Amino acid sequence: MRRRTFDLLVSWVGVILTVGLVVAGGMLFAGYKYANTNVTDQLSAQKIFFPAAGDEQFADPRIGPYIEQYAGQQLTTGAQARAYAEHYLGVHLQDMGMTYSEASAASRADPENEELAGLVQTIFRGTTLKGLLLNAYAFWVFGQLALWSAIGAWAAALFLGILTVLGFRHSRKVSPEIELGAGKKSVKAVEAVAS
Repeated sequence: MRRRTFDLLVSWVGVILTVGLVVAGGMLFAGYKYANTNVTDQLSAQKIFFPAAGDEQFADPRIGPYIEQYAGQQLTTGAQARAYAEHYLGVHLQDMGMTYSEASAASRADPENEELAGLVQTIFRGTTLKGLLLNAYAFWVFGQLALWSAIGAWAAALFLGILTVLGFRHSRKVSPEIELGAGKKSVKAVEAVAS
């Protein structure tokens, strides 16, 4: 096979791969935009707000360091959803002293205890909201991974595009008579005959 033919084949494969990477990056970016917009829209609709600045709950070392940065803000991002779920709801649920299954079992054993029945409902609601917020966080993380993957695909496309351009340039500089794998002496002999 001639060296020029090989250079052209490899360069055209580079063109196809570059276009593929650009398209893949676009699709990944669209996935990021969808995930990010969907999470923001869904969380915004819930109108959940963090406690206001100066709230006494921030003194709790299980809460303050994690959510004080969001004081008074509306919960709209995956990162905020995780902080609220794990370090606000999670702490309050933990302070109730029982899990939902434990409280539910105790309530079934004592069906006349209205206080225990109320605790079951509170724990159930808190646990459900915590789970929903953590699902929003997980969806948001997938969006962030798609964003970084899109950036990586575009960077790879740029690098491969540069190599492809160099491959086409090289194919024009190589003598049409040179065979692939020809040593330097063979190349010099062909170039001497050609000139």
